[in-house]
Amino acid sequence: MASQRRIHVIGAGLAGLSAALHLALVGENVTVYEAAPYAGGRCRSYMDRALGCRIDNGTHLVLSGNDAINDYLSLVQNPTGLVGPSAALFPFMDLADGMRWTVRLGSGRVPLGLLRAANRVPGTRVLDYLQILRLGLARTHATLTDVLPSGPLTTRLWEPLALAALNTVPEEASARLFANVLRQSLLRGAPACRPRTARVGLSETFVLPCLNVLRQREVPVLFGHRLRALDLVGPVVRRLDFGTTALELAPTDWVVLAVPAWVAADLIPGLVVPDSFRSILNVHYRATVPPESADGNVFRMTGLLGGLAEWVFARAEVISVTVSAADRYASTDQDELAQRLWQDIARLYDLDPAHVPPYRLIHEKRATFAATPAQDARRPRAWAGWSNMALAGDWTATGLPSTLEGAIRSGMRAAEVVIRWKP
Repeated sequence: MASQRRIHVIGAGLAGLSAALHLALVGENVTVYEAAPYAGGRCRSYMDRALGCRIDNGTHLVLSGNDAINDYLSLVQNPTGLVGPSAALFPFMDLADGMRWTVRLGSGRVPLGLLRAANRVPGTRVLDYLQILRLGLARTHATLTDVLPSGPLTTRLWEPLALAALNTVPEEASARLFANVLRQSLLRGAPACRPRTARVGLSETFVLPCLNVLRQREVPVLFGHRLRALDLVGPVVRRLDFGTTALELAPTDWVVLAVPAWVAADLIPGLVVPDSFRSILNVHYRATVPPESADGNVFRMTGLLGGLAEWVFARAEVISVTVSAADRYASTDQDELAQRLWQDIARLYDLDPAHVPPYRLIHEKRATFAATPAQDARRPRAWAGWSNMALAGDWTATGLPSTLEGAIRSGMRAAEVVIRWKP
């Protein structure tokens, strides 16, 4: 039997969907409000008319050890929504000298694959990989550059992985946040390190299945509902103002505020949130990788060094490139960026560098909060003393950087706050 109280989830991004899902599955009476005409926020797919195919808003890499994601996909009845290699492997190419290598961890909790030189970063020894233990001892304000020693292992593995996970350059990135990423993956062994991406698209994997479960649970998802203001009387939210309509809350009602950090700060005076952000650049090319150029990399994911491109993902009809901390290139012409990135792809797959295929460039200026020690300290908890409101979002204090895993985890934690206060 559904609860008589009403839970108002503001925002249908991944954090809001996660909160709504967990609340609906325990019988809460939930309504979701979303300002945009679609759900998913930054995690979505759409048909690009110029390219003539469906693309993701951005490319997101998931690891098999992302427990919150795995649980979420099971709850939305889509446990096979992610695909990837059966082994924990990470292919790389250095564009500066053309060298290629693949880091292979093996199959067990102990990365025995690293015992073979062919499975390691060139020029590294097995004992070098114990460097990651330094991260666990890092001071609160330490950056990756403060903790990790210089050398090929740092430049050819730790830094590329950290830049992708934290979207912040190593000189500024929090060592503790990267340590938490590794605790969930590498330190749990190869079974937790298998890379994964969406089988079809982000919407098909994360968003549409959740909306279907919410529909089955008779949860209304109201699009075009932007929260303009909320009335706080002391620690209690009394009223939600959507501009053309307003909603008075009953004494037992709750609010889960799952909006971007800057929106939350505008709605709640005095709320301390991250206030520095980093952009991500994604370019999708309508192109196909010749089978013979895959070099045994069935996953078609490659990390690139020595160029502009950082991670390349090749699918049936689209090659996608991701550049993290892309504020560095904010003043560069978009066509120039797309042409330079294509040169890197052409080197990787032995394609024609002069023939740049049709592309879609997406530069998300506030893709993540800056994963610095100072910004990490500004992240609020899911519950900060309000009587009937919880926060959700990858910018809250999840212990992780701004990732899909963090977003889903934040929604789950917000739902737990609400459930604990069930009358």
